Amino acid sequence: MTPALRRIDHPGQPARARDCALVCHACPVTLTLRAGESVTQAITDALAQAGIHAAYLRLDGATLDPLRFVIPAPAPGDGHAAWYSRTHAPARPVRLLQAGVHAGWRDDARFLHCHGLWDGAAPAMGHALCPESILAAEYQATGWAIEGAGLYVEYDPETEFSLFQPHSVPSATAANAVLATLRPNQDIGQGLRRIAARHGMQNASIHGIGSLVGTCFQDGSNLDSYATEILIRDGRVQAGNVALDVASVGFDGRVHAGKLTLDANAICVTAEVLLIAE
Repeated sequence: MTPALRRIDHPGQPARARDCALVCHACPVTLTLRAGESVTQAITDALAQAGIHAAYLRLDGATLDPLRFVIPAPAPGDGHAAWYSRTHAPARPVRLLQAGVHAGWRDDARFLHCHGLWDGAAPAMGHALCPESILAAEYQATGWAIEGAGLYVEYDPETEFSLFQPHSVPSATAANAVLATLRPNQDIGQGLRRIAARHGMQNASIHGIGSLVGTCFQDGSNLDSYATEILIRDGRVQAGNVALDVASVGFDGRVHAGKLTLDANAICVTAEVLLIAE
C-alpha cells in the first residue's frame, strides 16, 4: 500500500503554476577546478573561462578542506515551514562521494546550490556552503553546460525563501533538454512526469537536487523529518514513467539512499532538475 502523500504548510499563498520548465540545450562538459579556491570561486572561474552561462555539475570524488555545510532543521518560529541547522565544520579533509551543484546567478553574481554526501564527516550528507568550502586538490568536474535557460535566485512569496527559478537565455542551439523547478506539496515523480509529457519526452535522464516532506523508499525505509534534502543519484524517464534513486538527509543527520516510492514523496520547498532527452 502506497503511503499517503504528506504536505507542509508554507506562509504564503500557493502559486497557481506548480512548476516552471523551460526548454534548453544540455552539452556534456569537463571543467578543471583549481586547488586552494572555494568551490564557488573555482566553478565561477572555470565557467567563465569556458564561456558557459549555466550548468549542472557533479563533484563526485572531490576533496574539500575545509567543508562547511548545513542540514535541514525544524521551523524556527518565524513563519517559515522549515529551516536549516547550524553550520557543521569538520576538522579534517572530506571526500565527496557524490555531489550535484546547480550553477546559476544571484544579483548578477555566480551562485551555486549544492547537495552531496561524503565520508570523513558526520552528518555524512547535507547542503554544502560553496563560498566557505575549499578544494584541497585540483579536480575535474563533469556535467552539463546549459544553453537557452539558466537558474536565477528570486524571492518566492509562497515559501518566503529566495529560490532558484529558470529564465530563458538567448541561444541558437536546438533544444534537447528542459530546466525546471517544482513547487511544494506535489509528488516529485508526478511533477516530473507532467513536465516530461508536456515536452514530449518519452525517455530522458534526470539530474538535480531538492527537498521533500520526509522521504519514502521502495524498500520500506523512510525518513520522518518533515523537511529532508535530496540528491538525485540516478533519475530516468522511461516510456513516460519516472524512476528516481536518491540520497536523503533529515533533521537527525541520518542518511538514507535508494529508489523512491512512487506517488509518496511531496516536495517540501523546491526541486531543481535538468531533464535531458535520450
